[in-house]
Amino acid sequence: MTPPLPTERAATVAHRTHHLADGREAVFFSDRGTAPVEQVVDRRPLDARSGHGEVRFDRLTGEWVAVAAHRQARTYLPPADQCPLCPSAGGRESEVPAADFDVVVFENRFPSLGPELGVLPDPHEAGERSLWGSPWPAYGRCEVVVFTPEHRGSFASLPPERARTVVEAWAQRTDALSALRGVRHVFPFENRGEQIGVTLHHPHGQIYAYPYPAPHAARLAARSRAHLDRTGRALMGEVLADEAEAGDRMVLAGEHFSAYVPYAARWPLEVHLVPHRQVPDLAALTGAERDELAVVYQDLVQRVDRLYDTPTPYIAAWHQSPVATADREAGWLHLQLTSPRRAEDKLKFLAGSEAAMGAFINDVTAEQTAARLREAAR
Repeated sequence: MTPPLPTERAATVAHRTHHLADGREAVFFSDRGTAPVEQVVDRRPLDARSGHGEVRFDRLTGEWVAVAAHRQARTYLPPADQCPLCPSAGGRESEVPAADFDVVVFENRFPSLGPELGVLPDPHEAGERSLWGSPWPAYGRCEVVVFTPEHRGSFASLPPERARTVVEAWAQRTDALSALRGVRHVFPFENRGEQIGVTLHHPHGQIYAYPYPAPHAARLAARSRAHLDRTGRALMGEVLADEAEAGDRMVLAGEHFSAYVPYAARWPLEVHLVPHRQVPDLAALTGAERDELAVVYQDLVQRVDRLYDTPTPYIAAWHQSPVATADREAGWLHLQLTSPRRAEDKLKFLAGSEAAMGAFINDVTAEQTAARLREAAR
């Protein structure tokens, strides 16, 4: 395995941290060559924050489950003139107390995890039965990543420099959140479209910092570790090489990143975007890799939008290695973009086999999806 290159800090993408009225952090990022917002005054009479959620250990699956009943009161599909992600203006105060900005990341007002930080017990050391019946605080952090001050649009429609700023925000926040007490896994993602469950139309994503490795990440990490121990090769690197050699599922290839539809795709539309170099997370990418990522990722979501006459709902999930585990050296950063849209007017719902058994049945072949995405290039 080639030793990783040292991370290059992209100093031209600056950021500055401010605080909202209730003490939440808000980090403003600037496009290259410009300065971030220097002064923020949040005049809203917000109550002080307190911990709300809890986590419970499921003895049957060995997984933690977060319970966030307080989120029932969160904002749901407000009209444009009441959007909490638009800049504050004309006497209307939003979650972004600035008249203008490039990209801003702030702590979610209705978090599934946090704001308390702490360390959950290890189920194996504490004894799984001892964790039953006594919920633990939902330690961690949930952040909102606002891509643009413009209310309409999407990641696909951002100016190229703004897309690059979003990439820098993901990388910086991954680094910062990974260093917080008790955080075991950092997960940046974007939900796009009401069919996915979006509650705000403004172009944005989120970042969850879990106090445990998320179940899917833990399974990937364990398989990657076992494969590396058995073969001496990284599992994702082997898959990427095999997909490149096969060719019929490849969508695009750059100097640092390639995208393909996985051989055993679960969803009607599923694409993996993978760096050619093994890195555990976005923070470990070099400046050149981040530059290309902004271009190829935007190219990918633009192709997705060209498949139909109306915007396609999707989930863009960044799979990063869990923090500070023995499996981290076997992990490999990658994006998994999925959509339930199987036709112009049809969605795939997770019914009995998928929802209950986790056994997916796809309606479209991976080769068909890849061909359509290749044809959707400009």
